[in-house]
Amino acid sequence: MKSKNINRRDFLKIIGLTTASSTGLLGCAAKGEHENNVSQQTTGTTATTGQMTYRNLSDKTEDKVSLLGYGCMRWPTIPSPDGKGDLIDQDEVNRLVDYAIEHGVNYFDTSPVYVQGWSEKATGIALKRHPRESFKIATKLSNFSNFTRENSIKMYEQSFVDMQVDYIDYYLLHSIGNGGIKTFNARYIDNGMLDFLVKEREAGRIRHLGFSFHGTQDVFDQVLAMHDRVHWDFVQIQLNYVDWRHASGANVNAEYLYAELEKRNIPAVIMEPLLGGRLSNLPDHIVTRLKRQRPESSVASWAFRFAGSFPKVLTVLSGMTYMEHLQDNLSTYSPLVPLTKDEQQFLFDTADLIAQYPTIPCNDCKYCMPCPYGIDIPAVLLHYNKCVNEGNIPQDSQSEDYRRARRAFLIGYDRSVPRLRQASHCIGCGQCNPHCPQSIDIPHELHRIDHFVEQLKQDK
Repeated sequence: MKSKNINRRDFLKIIGLTTASSTGLLGCAAKGEHENNVSQQTTGTTATTGQMTYRNLSDKTEDKVSLLGYGCMRWPTIPSPDGKGDLIDQDEVNRLVDYAIEHGVNYFDTSPVYVQGWSEKATGIALKRHPRESFKIATKLSNFSNFTRENSIKMYEQSFVDMQVDYIDYYLLHSIGNGGIKTFNARYIDNGMLDFLVKEREAGRIRHLGFSFHGTQDVFDQVLAMHDRVHWDFVQIQLNYVDWRHASGANVNAEYLYAELEKRNIPAVIMEPLLGGRLSNLPDHIVTRLKRQRPESSVASWAFRFAGSFPKVLTVLSGMTYMEHLQDNLSTYSPLVPLTKDEQQFLFDTADLIAQYPTIPCNDCKYCMPCPYGIDIPAVLLHYNKCVNEGNIPQDSQSEDYRRARRAFLIGYDRSVPRLRQASHCIGCGQCNPHCPQSIDIPHELHRIDHFVEQLKQDK
């Protein structure tokens, strides 16, 4: 990203253009990073103050956590005044945080790498305006590329500075599983970081210690087996009604992950309840199916009710970029109406139908970014998925709909992704693949889409 090259002095100049409430550095984010969560989520409902459902971390503590957790990976952005990328819209972040806290949300999840490295600062600025006891902050040791003890401790200590806190409520080893157990050991065992963090918990600077997981079952099992020695206070897993039995790539079905946590009485924090927005942007016939069952409810509310209905779920994270998304999710959990057995089976049947559609399992997390060749990887993959869901993937040139679908795909592609950032510029270096939590073979998909685009252009 070009905006990532803006230095500290340039950012300080930019800050002078914002209002007084935005006191601190603003951050860069990929353009359009929230667009995939827009279409079918909201119903126009507003939340009721004081009705939030809460869960206790354990029977031994009164540490109540809101069932709706705020994921801080998709903060709203505004164009940078210098035209180089986007900046976090701190005023809007403040407004969203204020509304969330007012309506009972007290769990905020961030990371040193979210929003191109600026999420912790923006989250800290917004939360600092509230009493410390009114919120719980979760962040992570995101030491993906530099595993040294020195760098890892520096990252850990910087989180306290950026978020302006003297203790962290929930601290996670970030996205374990990718790279296998060898990578896990390099990140957390060989350098002594896990022992360091356990001691930090004993000292009170970390209140609860856990890990987030994407990857293969063998890594999950081995790390979970450390529970007797480490005592994992919580574990963050990807769970939704599709991944329950249809997890993509190398990821493990959520049914297995949750069962293993429940067996050990470890609370689960849920990420990707909407699969990066894909469960709020469904094919029309799936939307009709859901609306026929509960006309008054949003499409997204089905996914949130599913995730929240499991008793060992502590909180369900949602990256709410827009106020209407926050209000809709608040209404779902204020209070939660758990799924009945019939409704749960209805969603399992719905998941079977969704699994028949050949979408790419991109959740728009942007861990693959920035691409060294300037490709907007998530935008390319999400445009393809959008066209699949809308029936705009041209297949049979003899079909009456072929020309319409061809035109819709090509025009939409140029509008969604600038030509210099399209799949045609991928050289297959593979730098992105190790960072993808969904284990997508990104160069393969980019080349496949580019070949498809070139065929459409030639078939006039």
